[in-house]
Amino acid sequence: MKKVLSIALVSAMALSGILASTSNTVQAAVNNGDNSVTVEKGDTYKSIAEANGISISALEQANGREVGGFDLIFPGETITLPGATTTTDTIATTNNTNTTTDTSSQATDASQQTQSQATTTQAATDTTSQTTSTSQGTFKISFYDPSVLGSNMGYSGVAANLSVFPKGTQLKITLADGTVLYRTVNDTGTFANSNSQQLDVAMPSSSIPSYGVTTASVEVLS
Repeated sequence: MKKVLSIALVSAMALSGILASTSNTVQAAVNNGDNSVTVEKGDTYKSIAEANGISISALEQANGREVGGFDLIFPGETITLPGATTTTDTIATTNNTNTTTDTSSQATDASQQTQSQATTTQAATDTTSQTTSTSQGTFKISFYDPSVLGSNMGYSGVAANLSVFPKGTQLKITLADGTVLYRTVNDTGTFANSNSQQLDVAMPSSSIPSYGVTTASVEVLS
């Protein structure tokens, strides 16, 4: 009986020594150099947290574990350290900032380009206005109806001294009463041919002003 008790006592002491030795041995997870570690046999969340100078709760949060819960891990498993999350967030924030800056820069460039195009268009319009309208001074104006004279030239023309205004010249004629007429030189006549400062404007008889003869400022459009 004593022999059986002695064997049991020795076995119990040996088991206790083994357990004590195991509990006092802290395994070190392998650091992968990218804010993560690979679990070694005997590692726990506590041992990994202590080895990396972080809290257990921070380590649990970084790996989506319940804080204060039971953390079951296995050799070969990869555990993310809290620094990895911070780095990822920083990179994402930086990228978003750069994207916002690029977008703002592109919008500014587009706005400046639009303004530049508008300025160029306005300048071109002003230049065209200046070069396509040339004042020729004040002229004596008379009127005639081509159809009454048996002509089919229509009412878009004006008879002029062809040495002053060659055929095809487009004129803007502003009468003394403010009426503006646009006519193309297509003929000459007795009055216009003998007087370089007179124009004979084609117009239906029913529209010819009662005053018959007037003055007008004349501009060459082309």
